[in-house]
Amino acid sequence: MFEQILSRLPPLVASGASTIAVILGVMAAIALVEVVIPLHRRNRWNSRHLGPNLGLTFITFATNLFFNAAIVLSLLWLQTQGLGLFNSLHVPILAETIIVVVALDFSFYIAHVLMHALPTFWRVHGVHHSDPAVDVTTTIRQHPLEGLIRYAFVALAAFPLGASPAAFAIYRTLSAIGGLLEHANIALPHWLSSTLSWITTWPDMHKVHHSSDRLLTDTNYGNLLSLWDRLFGTFTPAQHGREVTYGLVGTDTPEHQKISVLLTQPFDASTRPNRPGASSHVEAPT
Repeated sequence: MFEQILSRLPPLVASGASTIAVILGVMAAIALVEVVIPLHRRNRWNSRHLGPNLGLTFITFATNLFFNAAIVLSLLWLQTQGLGLFNSLHVPILAETIIVVVALDFSFYIAHVLMHALPTFWRVHGVHHSDPAVDVTTTIRQHPLEGLIRYAFVALAAFPLGASPAAFAIYRTLSAIGGLLEHANIALPHWLSSTLSWITTWPDMHKVHHSSDRLLTDTNYGNLLSLWDRLFGTFTPAQHGREVTYGLVGTDTPEHQKISVLLTQPFDASTRPNRPGASSHVEAPT
């Protein structure tokens, strides 16, 4: 039985490599759109952050290959044992997939809130928030330990559900594409951005979350659906994302943006960013 499950590992790795190629293709396409209709004009940081961002992106690709394979193999094992809700119930595939996607998105929301609330988690997540410019390359700019946190919460939701590997893959694909779009430096009509924020989190809604002002950065945690932020009172209207100042105070220097510093940042108090402070001139989210 274990031999059969492990025999799926090479195809999983190949599939993961193909997914990475697709993500890079989408990133390149969005980067072109950013040139045509930018939300903000490019500044010196858009070129300076490219190296560190892509470096962390490829490290994340490598670690995520491992995490994805581990979860899929575990889900396959649960299927063979008949463990988990959907492995013991006959639920239509479409209904199961929708429930799994919504449940995993909620688990991401919880993880994201805790990455801001818990000091240990924030030390890791701060690497993502310390980018002085937000564009499509910011999407997968994260510390390797952040992937461990994210996938742990995904597993806590996927395993009891007995999610199918296919449903899990669909969620991961939607999550990746959604992340690229919500970080993209693109200007859409205000009415369109506000309308989209009733359902999903991009494009301007997530920019609020990257504000250097804690009053704003501690809102709009959602990944795919804006439902969770609206339901739990952490929603800020998308219109506030147009003029925010990105990054974290004290990290907008070339020295702080080196990939070697970003990788050691969670463990080095001298380079570790503090939680953003709340500015008195920023209105409370409404």
